[in-house]
This record gives sequence, structure tokens and C-alpha cells, in this order.
Amino acid sequence: MQQTPASNWIGLYTLYMREVRRFVKVYTQTIIGPVVTTLLFLAVFSLALGRAVTEVHGVPFMQFLAPGLIMMAIVQNAFANTSSSMMISKVQGNIVDTLMPSLSAHELTFGIAMGGMTRGILVGIAVTLVLAIWVPISIHHVGFVLFHAVAASLMLSLLGVIGGIWSDKFDHIAAVTNFIITPLSFLSGTFYSIERLPELAQTIARVNPFFYMIDGFRYGFIGNSDASVVTGMAVVGIMDLVLWIICWRMFESGYKLKP
Repeated sequence: MQQTPASNWIGLYTLYMREVRRFVKVYTQTIIGPVVTTLLFLAVFSLALGRAVTEVHGVPFMQFLAPGLIMMAIVQNAFANTSSSMMISKVQGNIVDTLMPSLSAHELTFGIAMGGMTRGILVGIAVTLVLAIWVPISIHHVGFVLFHAVAASLMLSLLGVIGGIWSDKFDHIAAVTNFIITPLSFLSGTFYSIERLPELAQTIARVNPFFYMIDGFRYGFIGNSDASVVTGMAVVGIMDLVLWIICWRMFESGYKLKP
């Protein structure tokens, strides 16, 4: 990958805006669609468990559930944005238009990942505003909410870049979504407290990095968590750093990007 002597701010901004405009142009699919899906999850769990489980961690079940639903929407859409961007560019053969400009590997990583992160955050804001109509949402610590929203969306954006570069066809990226992203999201305490699980299942859950980003995000809303929030922040931060390095090396080496 060609290196530039100085940062290409115009090129970086252009790359970022391209990624943002990709999803804004079809906002009914990329923003409104996830909001509707989240409302369906809320309705299903409200009808199925609303009376059986009244409180979790001393707060009403719906208030406990809402942060998990918001985070799930954030991470799934952040991943979808970057993975689809890379996959479509490779399949259509226009990935060269991204690689040829004088952008460094770090700038390519930053521009594409920030586009995915932006979509994740915007979806999270939209979901929060709509959920607030039915669920009383209060914020216990805004710093934890912002940190985990940004760090989690960045994590999944980087995973999407990695998945998109690694995949040779849409079946491959679908496999990543179905067998990695979705299971890790659903088994991370999104819909329940891991304290309700058997001890072995709790141990397994604590190995899942998705658990820490949801647990810390929920702490920002309700003031309770299943694990140390400091440990969770460290895990999420380290994951972001590791994934960033992997993305940078992929762009730097041209892995599955150069003919």
C-alpha cells in the first residue's frame, strides 16, 4: 500500500463522506428499518416476559431491556455498513477506486470505520428516541453511555472491514454474520442478566467481548452491571486496538485486495 508523507485530509474526508452517503441515501433501509425491528423485539419480549419478569437489578424489566436493544441495533448496523461497503466494492470490481488515491492504510481504516460508526450511532439515537415513547429511559452516567456507544460501534465497524476484506462472496459475509456476530450479540446479556445463568454459562459469557460493551452501556443507563465496568472498558478498548491493527495490516499488505 502506497504511503503518503503527510495526512491527506481532503481524501480522508471524501472517503468518510462516501461511506456516510451510502447509507443516508437509503435511510428507510439503514435507519428506519432497524428502528422498526427493535420495536418488534420490544413488543415480543414485553408480551412474552413482561409479566413473568417484572424487575432485573431492581429496575423494571423494560428499562433493563432497552439499553440492550439499543446496543444491539448500534453494533449490527455498524458491522453491516462496513462489511457491505467492502464486499460490494470487491464484487463489483471498483475497490481499486478506494485503493488508488494517496491514502495510507491508517487513513483507509479510519475513513471506512468512521462511516460504519456514524451509522451505528445514528441508528442508536433513533432507536433511543423511539423507545423513549414507550419505555421510561433515564441516564445514570452519560460518560459510560457515550464511551460504550462509540467504542462498540467502532469495534463492529472494524470487524465489518475485516469480514469484508476476508470474504470472497456474499455467502462468506453472511456466514460471519450468522455464526459470529448474531450469536455473540444474542448471548451477551442483551435480553437478560447473566446472573440468572448457571456458573459455567456465566464464565463463558465473560469471555465474550460483546458482553462487556452491553454491560457497560447498560450501566450508563441503570447504574447496575454484571461485571466490573473498568474491566469492561479495558476489554472493549483492547479489542478496538487489536482490530484496528488487523485492518491496518490488511490494507497495508493488500490482503485479498490486490489482484
